[in-house]
Amino acid sequence: MPIPAPKPAPNAAPITAEHARLLEHRAGKVNWKRWGTYVAERAWGTVREDYSADGDSWRYFPHEHARLRAYRWNEDGIGGFCDEKQNLCLALAFWNERDPILKERLFGLTNPQGNHGEDVKEYYFFLDGTPTHSYMKMVYKYPQATYPYEELVAVNQQRSQLQGEFELFDALQETFEANRYFDIFIEYAKANPEDVLCRVTAINRGPDPAPLHILPHLWYRNRWSWTVGAQRPAIQVIGSAAACANAPNVGPRWWYLRASDAQPVSLLFTENETNFQRLNGAENQSPFVKDGIHDAVVHGLAERVNPQRGSKVAGQAHAQIAAGGSFTVEIRFTAEPFAEPFADFDAVFAARQAEADQFHAAIQPPNLDDEELRIVRQGFAGLLWSKQYYHYDVFTWLKGDETRPTPPPERWRGRNATWKALHNSDVVLMPDTWEYPWYASWDLAFHCVAVARIDVDLAKEQLLRMGYEWYQHVNGQVPAYEWNFDDVNPPVIGWAAWRVYQIEMEQCGAGDLSFLKEVFQSEMLNFSFWVNRKDSAGRDVFGGGFLGMDNIGCFDRDTPLQDGNILEQSDGTSWMALYCATMLSIATELARHEPFYQNMAVKYFEHFLYIAHAMTNMDGAGIHLWDAQDQFFYDAILHSTGEVFPLRLRSMVGLVPLFAVRAAPPVKSEGTDLFAERADWFLDHRPDLLKNVAPVGIPGQDGTKLLAIFSLERLQAVLKRMLDPAEFLSDFGIRALSRYHLDHPFVFDACGEELTVKYLPGESDSRLFGGNSNWRGPIWFPVNYMIVHSLHEFYRYYGDAVKVECPTGSGQMCTLLEVAQELVCRLNKLFLPDPQRGGFRPAVGPHDYFQTDPQWRDYLPFYEYFHGDSGLGLGASHQTGWTALIVSLLYEFGGRASPRAEKKL
Repeated sequence: MPIPAPKPAPNAAPITAEHARLLEHRAGKVNWKRWGTYVAERAWGTVREDYSADGDSWRYFPHEHARLRAYRWNEDGIGGFCDEKQNLCLALAFWNERDPILKERLFGLTNPQGNHGEDVKEYYFFLDGTPTHSYMKMVYKYPQATYPYEELVAVNQQRSQLQGEFELFDALQETFEANRYFDIFIEYAKANPEDVLCRVTAINRGPDPAPLHILPHLWYRNRWSWTVGAQRPAIQVIGSAAACANAPNVGPRWWYLRASDAQPVSLLFTENETNFQRLNGAENQSPFVKDGIHDAVVHGLAERVNPQRGSKVAGQAHAQIAAGGSFTVEIRFTAEPFAEPFADFDAVFAARQAEADQFHAAIQPPNLDDEELRIVRQGFAGLLWSKQYYHYDVFTWLKGDETRPTPPPERWRGRNATWKALHNSDVVLMPDTWEYPWYASWDLAFHCVAVARIDVDLAKEQLLRMGYEWYQHVNGQVPAYEWNFDDVNPPVIGWAAWRVYQIEMEQCGAGDLSFLKEVFQSEMLNFSFWVNRKDSAGRDVFGGGFLGMDNIGCFDRDTPLQDGNILEQSDGTSWMALYCATMLSIATELARHEPFYQNMAVKYFEHFLYIAHAMTNMDGAGIHLWDAQDQFFYDAILHSTGEVFPLRLRSMVGLVPLFAVRAAPPVKSEGTDLFAERADWFLDHRPDLLKNVAPVGIPGQDGTKLLAIFSLERLQAVLKRMLDPAEFLSDFGIRALSRYHLDHPFVFDACGEELTVKYLPGESDSRLFGGNSNWRGPIWFPVNYMIVHSLHEFYRYYGDAVKVECPTGSGQMCTLLEVAQELVCRLNKLFLPDPQRGGFRPAVGPHDYFQTDPQWRDYLPFYEYFHGDSGLGLGASHQTGWTALIVSLLYEFGGRASPRAEKKL
C-alpha cells in the first residue's frame, strides 16, 4: 500500500554528497533508499509467524526451526540488505568448522528460556551509516570455539531472577580472553541507487591460524508458498562466482563474488522452502529445501544443493586465516551486468567512506570531544541499522493462507483480533533488530526525535505513517506493538512531531507546515480515543494501563481491579495534559498561517486546565492525585463507594506531571488574536481552574507564557525529591523508582494478598510482563530526556530568578537550566570513559576485558536501560532506538566542553 512522501520543506543548499543524495530522494528524482539494511536479525519467535491456538510465539517457531521453515512475513540474517519491500535479500553466514550449525542468524534465548526474558547471546556492534545507506558498517565477533547453544539455554533456565544472566563470555571466557575469535566487518557501499557493493573482512584476533568459511547469501523472500498457483522465482548461475536473478517487482539483478588471494568461490543453490520431512516427517515439496546449504557445508552433503539454480544461493569461500591475518570476500549486487565487476570496487568504497565522514562532520554539533563524537556516530549507526522491513496483514494472518491449514478458531477471539484493518508492509524504525524486531509506537516517537538530526524526512515519514488507516485503528487508537496492538502507549506521537518540526526549523530556517497539518488531523482522532475510552466517567482523570512502564507498580495496571474499583493514573493523566499542550502548540503554530486553527487551540487550552484542575480534585471536580503531606503525585484507586486511596509509591509516575509544560514566547500574529482573546475570556470566567497550577496569565522571562500542571511551589517540592541522591538522583540520571523504597518497601493489601514494591536498581525480580524489563529503579532514557526537556521549558519562563538545590542537601543552588545540564552530564557519563574508574565506561560493566582490550573498548552498546546505582547497561543490548536520545541531548545541550548556556529547542 503506497505511502505519500512527506511534503518537501525549504532546505539549504547541499553541504555534502550525502546531503545531495537526500535532496534527490526528497525531490523524487532518485530512490536512494530503495535498498538498505532492512533485514532483521531475528524473524523466528515473532507474533507474525505464530499460528498456534495459545499464542505462544516463542514455542511455536523456535530458533531450531529457523533454518528449516520458510518465513511467512519477514526474513532474517546477519548484516542483511534488501529492497524496501523485501523481495530480494542479501545477508552473511559463517562457519568455523566447529559449530554444529551454519551461523546464518544470531542466536538468543526465548522469553521463557531467559531468567530475565528474551536475550540475544552474540557480540556485534553497529559502527557507521548514512541515511541513504550509501555506506554502512558493522562488526560481528565470531568465536573460533564451538558455539555453546545448549549450555546457554540450560544454565539460564536454571538461574533465578535474582541471579545475573549467563552470557556468551561466561561460557567461552578462556576463548575470548585468548582472543580466539574473528572480527568480521560487514560494509556496504552504493555505487548508485541500484548498484550495491558489500565487503566482508574477517580478522583472526587469535594466536593461531584458524579456519573460516564466509558465505554471502542471496535469496527471495518466500511469497509463493501461500497462494495457489504462485510462481517461484529463480536465481541461476551465469559464470564463475556469478549469478543472475530476474526478480519480480525488482527487475533483473546480477550478483558477483570475489575472495582475497584468489581463493575459489563455489555457488550452492537451494530453495527457500520448508523442510517438512525434517520438521514433522511430511513429504517435501522440493528436493532442495531451506537448510540445504547448511547440510552441504556443515555435513558435506553435496546432493542437498543444486549446482545451477534455486530461489536461494550462497557463495562459499574458505580460508585458513593466519594469526593476526585477514580474509576478505567482496560482493557486487547490481541492476546492470559487468564485464569487470570489481574494477572500481575499492574506489567506490573509498569515496563512500570519505563522504560518510564529510556528512557526519558537517552535521555534528560543536564542542564535542572525540569520545562524545563516538557516541553520536555509533548512536546514529544503530538507528539506521534498526530500520527494518515490517510486514503484517492482520486479517490474512487471522484467516490463514489458502495453501495452509486453517488457523485455530481461537485466533478470532485472541491477540490483535480487533485490528483486522492493520496492513503493514513498510520499512519502520524498530527498537532493536533482535530482541524487539517490531515497532512500538511510543518507542518510535523517541526514535524520530533522535533520527531527525540526521534524516528529518525519515522522521516525518515514520510519524505520519502511524496516522494512516492501515496503521491507526478506526477508533483513533495508535497500535502499541505486535504482542498486543490494543495496549496503550503514552500518546507521544504528536509531541514527537512537534519536536521534529522544531528541529527542522532549526536546521533549515522553516518548518514543514503540510507535515504538521497532517499529523494534527490524525492526532485529533487519537485524542478522541483517549477521551472516550480512557476517561469514560468524564472526570478529566485518565487511566490507560501500564503505559510502557511495565512493572513499575505493585500489580498489572492493564488488568481491571476487583469489585468495580478504578485505577486513576497520575502518569496517564499527565500524558494527556502533555498531549493537550502539544496540540495547543501545533494549533497556534498553524493558526499563524491559517487562523482557522485558533478554534482548536482554544479547546486544547481549556482541556489542559480542566485536567490540571482535576488532578488535585479542586472543588470536587476530579480525583486527588497530589498528596499534600508527601508533596508528590501518586496513582489512586477510586473505590466503588466513591472513596479514594492513594498509592504512595514514589516512582516515575509522580514525575511524569513535569512533562506537561509549555513555555511559549509572545507571538504577534493576526492568526492568533482570536485565540488570545478567547483564552483571556476563559481565564477571567474560570479563575477556579488556576489554583495550584502554573501562573498561566502572568508573563515570565522575555514575556514568555507558561502552561504547566505545577505551580512554582509544587515544582520546587517535587524537584527536591527528584534531585535527592537518596531518592531519584543517580550518578547517571534519574531513577524510575525512589531509592527510599530500598529500606521502605511499598506494600499494598489486595484483598488479603500483600503486594510489595522494593527499589530494585538492576534486573527485574518479577515475571510481570515477562520479566524482561524493570521500571523499579533503573535509569531509562526516554523519561530522562523528557525531564531534561521539561526543565528547559520551565527555565524559559522563570529564567535565572528561580534556583533549586542540586543535588538536594549539597547547598549548591542552580538554575533550572543548570539542573538540566547536570542531568545531561550524568547521562553522558554512562557511555564515557571515567578516569576515576580506571577509564571504564559504566554502561559496559566491570569486566576488564571489554573495558580495556583495544578490539572492544571503543565499541558502544546502547542498552534498553541502566542500573540505578552503577550505570551498568541492562535489558536489550542494542536498543539504540530510544537510547539514541543521548545523541539528541548532545545536540541540544552540547558536550563536556560546552558552556552552560541556553540552547534553542
